[in-house]
Amino acid sequence: MNKLQAADYIVFFIYFFAIAAYGYYVYHKKRNASASASEFFLAEGSLTWWAIGASLIASNISAEHFIGMSGSGFALGLAISTYEWMAAATLIIVAIFFIPLYLKNRIFTMPQFLAKRYNDKVSTVMAVFWLLVYVFVNLTSIIYLGALAIASISNISFEWCIAGLSIFSVIVTLGGMKVIGYTDVIQVLVLIVGGLVTTYLALSLLADHFGYGGNILKGLSVLRKEAPTHFHMIFDKSNPYYKDLPGLSVLIGGMWINNLAYWGCNQYITQRALGADLKTARKGILFAAFLKLLVPVIAVLPGIVMYVLHKNGLFAQEMRDANGVLKPDHAYPTLMNLLPPGLKGVAFAALTAAIVASLAGKANSISTIFSLDIYKKYFNKNASERQQVLIGRWAVVIAMLLAAIVTPALRSLDQAYQFIQEYVGFISPGVLAIFLMGFFWKRTTAGAAMTAALLTIPISTVLKFLPVWTSGAFPDFPFLDRMSITFVVLIVLMTVISLTKPAPAKPVIEIDTKMFRTSPGFIVGSIIIVGILTALYTVFW
Repeated sequence: MNKLQAADYIVFFIYFFAIAAYGYYVYHKKRNASASASEFFLAEGSLTWWAIGASLIASNISAEHFIGMSGSGFALGLAISTYEWMAAATLIIVAIFFIPLYLKNRIFTMPQFLAKRYNDKVSTVMAVFWLLVYVFVNLTSIIYLGALAIASISNISFEWCIAGLSIFSVIVTLGGMKVIGYTDVIQVLVLIVGGLVTTYLALSLLADHFGYGGNILKGLSVLRKEAPTHFHMIFDKSNPYYKDLPGLSVLIGGMWINNLAYWGCNQYITQRALGADLKTARKGILFAAFLKLLVPVIAVLPGIVMYVLHKNGLFAQEMRDANGVLKPDHAYPTLMNLLPPGLKGVAFAALTAAIVASLAGKANSISTIFSLDIYKKYFNKNASERQQVLIGRWAVVIAMLLAAIVTPALRSLDQAYQFIQEYVGFISPGVLAIFLMGFFWKRTTAGAAMTAALLTIPISTVLKFLPVWTSGAFPDFPFLDRMSITFVVLIVLMTVISLTKPAPAKPVIEIDTKMFRTSPGFIVGSIIIVGILTALYTVFW
């Protein structure tokens, strides 16, 4: 039945009130009487390693994973997992090289780093880019996918789902980073448990359909047998989805640019660790890397199961829209509808937890960048701590309102996950080039950084649309390869421009090679993760 039952609502409201009560407790019981802006935006010194790791994952995993990644699993197969598994490797790099630099130089926001390393103009341009992407790509896509899923399993309209998710997220966000960080621990627990329940049901249903009585191990073997093309991590050019995941580019090319920019130069990700000491931050990031290995189990496998069932004649109507067009993003909502009362409530709570946690994380970063890098810098240089927090809260409300208004325009999308990756990728090459050159080459100038900031979107746009404008005379590169080309072009331009200017007298970013040293425990954990990744790519090559 395409409705939530009484038992489902009971489970959901238990989750809702648990989050609300715990958030209220954290806000009042653990609040510093003289709470500052850094306390509100960063929860400075308050988050434990497990809260940091959980919050990283909660901010990252959202409807785009449950709905969008399952949809891509339906269409592409296990290969879409490369975003998650390569992210685990990327997090190790970020923990070793990026976080120490931020903490050593007391960096609280990404634009603050750019202002310190280059100048205010570079900082402001990138701050505006980030705000636009966070509001009109990230927030809108998450609200859209979440509303789509919730509307499909309940009798709540799509528009009311948008309103409800937006309001719930604003309430969580207004408590500040500390409330977000600690409630994210519960959110992650709920989304993992709920996700595993849904995956278990999917495999059990598959096994039962093929006469194995719900044996999930048999279901896994059926999955490999019935969808062999869906278990290749590396596509060749004959694959119809090569443009989405172009061969080895997922291992040595654009995927690294995508992930390093996301995990290392992204406010709503790095913000979780910027208020902690280095040891705590690294442990939290490593914990997040282990959790990333699990995400394909709860997000991609259900999509592949739905592909096999659909191929065998099931859910023909449910997987299509009103016009009869096959919609891969309908895979997960269709599966959720098969859950029995109570368990559907668990999956519903898991999905809501993922959406709200991710929206709250992004909204908090929007408020941080706007308050510290726009408002305080250009509108009220003498703003008090209280004024900064107040403006930050208003920024949350306005950003969520704008996103909610724009969200319905996304209803025409086929695979929303690919939409998010591609259009965020328009600025990722420029962001990563500016940060890496700023970190590790002291001769990089502000003029070079500004050039990269201003050209990253135009170059990406030209590479995307030139094949259309030239009627196919120009190569139509996959978007991950376009990111690689854009990144290399920007690095070359930045190098040439910087060499035309004299080297600065002294570096403005402090670097001490000792800070790149890691603990034995971190090394062991990293080796285990790399070993698991090597095994996965070897088995599913």
